[in-house]
Amino acid sequence: MRAIRVLVVEDDPLAADAHAEYVRRLDGFELAGVARSGGELAAFLELAGEEPGRGGAAVDLILLDMNLPDAHGLDIIRRLRGLGLPVDIIAITAVRDLQVVRSAISSGIVQYLIKPFTFSAFREKLDAYREFRRNLVEQATATTQEEVDQAFASLRPATVTALPKGLSAETLRAVSGVLKQRHEPTSAVEVSEALSMSRVTARRYLEYLAERRSALRTPRYGTRGRPEFEYTWARTPPER
Repeated sequence: MRAIRVLVVEDDPLAADAHAEYVRRLDGFELAGVARSGGELAAFLELAGEEPGRGGAAVDLILLDMNLPDAHGLDIIRRLRGLGLPVDIIAITAVRDLQVVRSAISSGIVQYLIKPFTFSAFREKLDAYREFRRNLVEQATATTQEEVDQAFASLRPATVTALPKGLSAETLRAVSGVLKQRHEPTSAVEVSEALSMSRVTARRYLEYLAERRSALRTPRYGTRGRPEFEYTWARTPPER
């Protein structure tokens, strides 16, 4: 699958730079540009040939701040939808007003990320979106019910409500993100190196994911000494 082109729309310079850098750090994503207002967003899309009938898609995903100096995010979403542009939107904002959240969802955003947030939370949302595109958007013109269900499930992953003592939801998301990014089996050592944590800690989270059947655990052969396990993200939810 080709890289997903992302446009960051954020008026705060520090936040815009941070979000742009976050995009650059993610595999499978490419930064298309940064717009600091609704006007810059419109100019960018027009210049890139995104207006209907003007050529190929230069942007696949917009990371949209809801409070811009010249326009509200909801108005921008409605205008983009009215133009029929084939672009997805993730709202990235400090707005917690429930009515705004509901309006944004009804307007067709794919995710809603509330500031402030960590890189691991950002990565989780975009990894879920990438999985959504892989399962549905990048498919042929026809699809199946199973593919539709799997695509929507990837956008709305199950929330962990109660974790064993000593485990944190944020670290669990980070470990899950590593497995989701890698298509080959991954060991606790490799996860610990990717996240700068101890091997023991990485293995605890991996074992928890395996117990929940969110990850598949298999022995890694050919290693000396104590047997080592490797883990693979379960691409399809287990039957219940």
